[in-house]
Amino acid sequence: MKLVKTISALALLGVITTSCGEKKTAESTEMTDSTTVAVDTVAAAETGNIVDVASANADFSTLVTAVKAANLVETLSGDGPFTVFAPNNAAFDKLAKNTLDDLLKPENAEKLKSILTYHVVAGKFDAATVIAAINKGNGKHSVTTVNGGTISLSLSDGKVMLTDENAGTATVILADVGASNGLIHAIDTVVMPKSK
Repeated sequence: MKLVKTISALALLGVITTSCGEKKTAESTEMTDSTTVAVDTVAAAETGNIVDVASANADFSTLVTAVKAANLVETLSGDGPFTVFAPNNAAFDKLAKNTLDDLLKPENAEKLKSILTYHVVAGKFDAATVIAAINKGNGKHSVTTVNGGTISLSLSDGKVMLTDENAGTATVILADVGASNGLIHAIDTVVMPKSK
């Protein structure tokens, strides 16, 4: 059984953690309240780090290009653990015309880094843990990202939804892609932090 607790200010992230090493590989995850929520999961061999795993998947090629442009390869290849809400290529295609091209320019590396780190949470949080936290929070759970912003997590039709600081939303379309230093949850839309 998963034990969910709030991480203290030491982690500066107010996210959830679990003390059970049980791996979820089923097409659905049973909740503590006997509710079954459909979740797409992948049992991936945890051989490569997050960057390696993303690089090996053609659907994350735009993300990998952005990670390189923002000089985040070393960070996301580090020990972690990290949970990455990773936009797929189709998510980047939804951005306004020329937005991605502008973000990939060297002079915009810091802005791109801020956006990408908004998709990263410190710690390793599988779908079952996230869903349990949402249920415990009466349908919502906020997490603080590595960039310092917050994302609200909720459920809609059995899928985990992210709501960013601008009220934009994204859906987790593939959960629990394993890596040696964390997990990747693929999302269908790029979420954006509040402009500073």
